Amino acid sequence: MLLSANLNQPWNSTLPTLILLRKCKTSNDIDQLHARLITTGFIKTPSLTTKIVLAFSSSRFCPLVDFARHVFFTQHAFSSREEEEMDPFLWNAVIKSFSHGREPEQAFLMLCLMLESGVFVDKFTLSLVLKACSRLGLIKEGMQVHGLLSKLNVGSDLFLQNCLISLYLRCGFIGCARELFDRISRRDSVSYNSMIDGYIKRGMVDSARELFEFMPREDKNLITWNCMISGYAQLENGMDLALELFEEMPVKDLISWNSMINGFVKRGNMEDAQGLFDKMPRRDVVSWANMINGYAKLGKVDLARRLFDEMSERDIVVCNAMMTGYVQNGYCAEALEIFHQLQRGGNLQPDKATLLIVLSAIAQLGHIEKGLEIHQYLEDNKFSLGGRLGVALIDMYSKCGSVKNAMLVFEGIEDKSVDHWNAMIGGLAIHGMGELAFSLLLEMERLSVEPDDITYIGVLNACGHAGLVKEGLICFDIMRRVHKMEPKLQHYGCMVDILGRAGQVAEARKFIEEMPIEANDVIWRALLSACKNHEKVDVGEPVAKHLITLDSHNSSSYVLLSNMYASLGMWDAVSSVRMRMKERNLKKIPGCSWIELDGTVHEFFVQDQSHPQVMEIYSLLDSMSTSNSELKTL
Repeated sequence: MLLSANLNQPWNSTLPTLILLRKCKTSNDIDQLHARLITTGFIKTPSLTTKIVLAFSSSRFCPLVDFARHVFFTQHAFSSREEEEMDPFLWNAVIKSFSHGREPEQAFLMLCLMLESGVFVDKFTLSLVLKACSRLGLIKEGMQVHGLLSKLNVGSDLFLQNCLISLYLRCGFIGCARELFDRISRRDSVSYNSMIDGYIKRGMVDSARELFEFMPREDKNLITWNCMISGYAQLENGMDLALELFEEMPVKDLISWNSMINGFVKRGNMEDAQGLFDKMPRRDVVSWANMINGYAKLGKVDLARRLFDEMSERDIVVCNAMMTGYVQNGYCAEALEIFHQLQRGGNLQPDKATLLIVLSAIAQLGHIEKGLEIHQYLEDNKFSLGGRLGVALIDMYSKCGSVKNAMLVFEGIEDKSVDHWNAMIGGLAIHGMGELAFSLLLEMERLSVEPDDITYIGVLNACGHAGLVKEGLICFDIMRRVHKMEPKLQHYGCMVDILGRAGQVAEARKFIEEMPIEANDVIWRALLSACKNHEKVDVGEPVAKHLITLDSHNSSSYVLLSNMYASLGMWDAVSSVRMRMKERNLKKIPGCSWIELDGTVHEFFVQDQSHPQVMEIYSLLDSMSTSNSELKTL
């Protein structure tokens, strides 16, 4: 924008400059305005620079806020004018730009500068600094402000006391907040609501209820009632009490209704949730999204979709809820169809959550072409891959079989978090690239990137799939000795799998016996699987019997034992195992394979006859089998 003065105004008039203030938005606008102020000499006009500071300090445009601060510090902060030395009005405007905006830590420094400069500090100044301390959790600085309140004789001001309560609660000092609350001679609804909310957020619902009962009824407002309802809705058996309060409320708003519905939804009680939903005088997108989430989590995707279709207007949150429901229940193609409808409609813009859901759906379907399209969409729309989107993109490419693309994405991200490393290591593990996964762990060490539990699970899995026993042991040792991390059950399970796959069955059994925590059925089953693969019946037989004792209704242990006997030709033992399965009415879950062709995923079970082209498929398999036999004969 080209800023120009109104030539009809006299040169010494500030009116054209005042008109220009309303048009400023960018750095270029500010540069032109600043140049005009200097060339006209108006930069030295206090009335004009005051208007600039007040107009720009609360702007949503960063260049304007920065210019307001610059004008304040160069023209007002250290002015020799006596009235400005005493009046904190402009100081407060600039402090607010810090406490409510960027760099809130500067608000405390501004207070120090005011005190050093002899500028009068009022309660608004102190409240703004306390707000900044609350935002950043600066308890030490906040306590210094608390001490200053007493010295300035404003410590008994209710507004400031409420600010202090909020500070202590935000920083986790609930005892200090309660002490301060108890010393207040005349409390208001803000005082009570702050304490009740503080108790609720820390799960101290009984203390919140005690304060709620003590609170004068005339001070209780919607915030108070909604806070208590939300607290009870968090408790395992709190919905009856929440419903009791809900029915007692003199006035209800959308938050009240949605809190109750959300509470029922979290417990899977969709009957009561639906009852409240039907009674609601007014619904918003949160109401619909809660119900859609609830039905989807119970696997009732058809009911969730019916609600979704009933909505006259949808926002991106509801669309995300429906897509998430589809993905959670395995209907990934349907989730992608909603995304394509969003793109075709053009009214709603996909957000990061939408794209995360889409990438998850594509990863499950294995649709690499769609994954490439989404990657292009992310680049075209300037989405950053520095956060969860980059992690999801790496994961998607890995699960779609393109480790090369996953690595290209990984290498292109400048500020990688541990989640990016974990996604890449996990992708390499899927494809058995243990050496690369282990080298990435060493690279993390070199770059001082702190690994977490998931990092080691990924590397250990990769070592197991690649048969890298030595590297797996080194990784386990680095985890415990270098990073002082206590291995979890999953890490021990990975080590058992590594030893078992390498045929070191006796060592795997010894490893389990020496574990400091009790092995679960997954670990024992991994050992049994290794015994079956390496025909170690002497170790596998007692393991299988132990597993059957742990969970007699799980068919997999019986099947592994039966297969182990079968591989050694022990048919009487096979018959005995199968008889025990029949007595307990256990059935083996059939194996499943799938293949994608022209964007459609075809699924096949063992001896499956359900596919519409089953005759052609079996005919082709027979011809291939015949051809192989003829080649062997030749």
